[in-house]
Amino acid sequence: MIFTRGSIEGAWLIDVERRTDERGYFARVLCADELRKQGLVDRFEQINTGFNPQSGTLRGLHYQEAPHAEVKIARCTRGAVFDVAVDLRPASSTFRQWMGATLTADDGRMLYVPEGCAHGYFTRCPDTELVYFTSRMYAPATARGVRYDDPAFGIQWPGSIRIVSQADRSWPDFVLR
Repeated sequence: MIFTRGSIEGAWLIDVERRTDERGYFARVLCADELRKQGLVDRFEQINTGFNPQSGTLRGLHYQEAPHAEVKIARCTRGAVFDVAVDLRPASSTFRQWMGATLTADDGRMLYVPEGCAHGYFTRCPDTELVYFTSRMYAPATARGVRYDDPAFGIQWPGSIRIVSQADRSWPDFVLR
């Protein structure tokens, strides 16, 4: 696994190291020892997947409040997404900043989203699937979100957003709680 520090405090891009031969390739997608060596969370309680048949679909931006705040590692397993993390931690040096990365099934790149950051993604092609590992189980009572188009963040999505759920359109403007 190859770790590249992200532009948000505690966020990382993770590339797989492919071992190739005549059969194709083999790569580790998750290695607790390597995550631990980077000082990252290395225990995950849930694996989720989302499938989106249409390009231009946006999901998010979601997070869970303490005591169920979670780390996410997102990986595109089919198609391509623009994956985004937004720093919602007031004590962070990158508070209210966002970072985005294109993840594709072909490159296997992953985004490590630290606790206290919202996460969302935009599909760049039809029939896209994202798989993500979470360090905590889903807890509906602490599930929260921020709007994908909130001017407090100024996220620049790389295309026309065609599909967004009513729930994701309905999050209020971000205010410091």
